[in-house]
Amino acid sequence: MTTETWRAALLPEDANLHQAIRCLDESGLQIAILVQPDSRMIGILTDGDIRRGLLSGLTLSNSAADVVHREPMVVPPQWGRDMVLQLMQANKIHQLPVIDEQRRVVGLHIWADLLAPTQRPNLMVIMAGGRGTRLLPHTQSCPKPLLPVGGRPMLEHIIERARLEGFRRFILAVHYLGHMFEEHFGDGSRWQVQIEYLREQQPLGTAGALGLLGQVPEEPFLVTNGDVLTDIRYGELLDFHSRHSATATMAVRLHEWQHPFGVVKTRGVDIIGFEEKPVSRSHINAGIYALEPQALELLGADEHCDMPTLFERLQQKAMRTIVYPMHEPWLDVGRPDDLRLARDAHDVVPVLSDVLD
Repeated sequence: MTTETWRAALLPEDANLHQAIRCLDESGLQIAILVQPDSRMIGILTDGDIRRGLLSGLTLSNSAADVVHREPMVVPPQWGRDMVLQLMQANKIHQLPVIDEQRRVVGLHIWADLLAPTQRPNLMVIMAGGRGTRLLPHTQSCPKPLLPVGGRPMLEHIIERARLEGFRRFILAVHYLGHMFEEHFGDGSRWQVQIEYLREQQPLGTAGALGLLGQVPEEPFLVTNGDVLTDIRYGELLDFHSRHSATATMAVRLHEWQHPFGVVKTRGVDIIGFEEKPVSRSHINAGIYALEPQALELLGADEHCDMPTLFERLQQKAMRTIVYPMHEPWLDVGRPDDLRLARDAHDVVPVLSDVLD
C-alpha cells in the first residue's frame, strides 16, 4: 500500500483476541499483524483464525498469539506490483505483508488496491520540442511526438498509459511546431487529465526545459521523452525512486551487441587468447526519469542542458543518482525504421510486446 493506512493492521504482541477483533473491525483490512515493540513481525491472524480459536475453547481474553500464523508468506520492499500480484494470485491470498531484512513490517499489499489504479498527485513532464530531423520528411509538417502510430499520435499513447496508472497532471515542453500540440490536446479535458505547456524559445535539450517551470513541484515527478513507446509502469518507477531515496533515477535498458568477427586478444605482439564473436552488454538511457524537486536547482532559465549533464551535476553535489533497470518492451522512435516497426504493430499500446516479438 502506498499510504500509511496499513499501520492500522499492526497489533501489539500482548494483545488479546478481543483487541484483535477490534483491530480487524477498525482497519477494514481483513488482517492483523502481530508485532514486537520494534515492529518486527511475529505473525498474522484473520477473522477466520479467531473464530476457529473460539470454537476450540479459547475466550476473548486469550492471547492473540495463540491463533497467530508465525510463518506467513511475505515479500521484501523491492518487489514490484506485477511480481506481488502473481504471487498473490498463485497462492490465492488477498493480503501480503511487506517486511525488511530485520523482519520489520514496512507495508501491506492488498489485492483490491493493487488492481485499482492509484490516483497520483505527481507531475509528468513530456519533452516534445525536438525537430525530429532523422525522421524527415515525416516531420516536415508534423512534430515527431504527433506522428500517428496505431491510428493515434505517439504522445497520446504515452498520456493515456500514464492516465491509466493514476497520473492526471501533465506538462508538455514544446518548441518545433508547438502550436500543433495545443491544437490537438488543448487543456487535456478530452482525456480527463490536466495539460499545461512549456514553450521553449530555442531548443533547450532533454532537461533544459525544466528550468522554465514556473512552480516547483512539491512531489517527485516524472520526465519522459515524447518519442518513447514502452510498457513500463510509470508508477513503479516512481515508487522505486522513492524507496531508494534518490534525487534522480534514470530508466535504463540492457543493450546487447554481437561483434561480427572473432576477436584476438593480445599482449604486445603475443597472442594470449581468442574469443569468437563476443557479445558486448551495456545499459543504455531509456529516456524516462524520476526527479526530486531539488534537482531543478541545478538548472538555469533558458539554459541548454541534457539529462546526462544534469545527472553529472547532481553527482558532483553528492546527490544520489540511480538506475531503474527495465525489462519491459521499449522503442525509441527516432528513425524511419523505428516508425515503420511501430506502425506495423497491430496494437502498440498497452501491449508494446506485439511490436518487438
